[in-house]
Amino acid sequence: MTQTDDRRFPPGLAAAMAVRFAYEEGVGVDFEPFEGFRSADETTDWLRAWTCNDGLTGDAFRVFGQDGTGGYAAFWLVRPGRPVVEQPVVFLGSEGETGVVARDLGAFLWLLAAGYGPWEAATSYEPDRAPSPHPELTAIAERFAPDHRAEASAVLEAAAAEFPDFDDRVMALCP
Repeated sequence: MTQTDDRRFPPGLAAAMAVRFAYEEGVGVDFEPFEGFRSADETTDWLRAWTCNDGLTGDAFRVFGQDGTGGYAAFWLVRPGRPVVEQPVVFLGSEGETGVVARDLGAFLWLLAAGYGPWEAATSYEPDRAPSPHPELTAIAERFAPDHRAEASAVLEAAAAEFPDFDDRVMALCP
């Protein structure tokens, strides 16, 4: 499989995004999945607004959801020629937060199963937050990514280790 501009979710992501994420009064996972990837135009408009750089396109991202403040979760298409499921998952928050939260879709599914959403994984604003494993998302991770099983801390550490310069690279896009 090669990268295309297909805006449909791959099967594992579609299954996970069909699950309801419960969040109320700071408890749960603050994540609102989209039904498909945002269009190229929507992604470009968002990235230009987020960076204040009208010369950019959104070609390097496939946005698939947001948190309650409008921060976006996306695949970052940084591995040339590789399918979207092999690209890292990143979060770009409404207040400038950034983070690589998983090395690929399989790792991201296990992060979700552990009770972390993209915002929770990318930020440390709630250090006393205790994520709760999600049985339905665990079943999805077991089905679509059995070879990626890992604790959330290991998923986050591997992503940060592989892409330690993500924040610098994103901030370099801002004039």
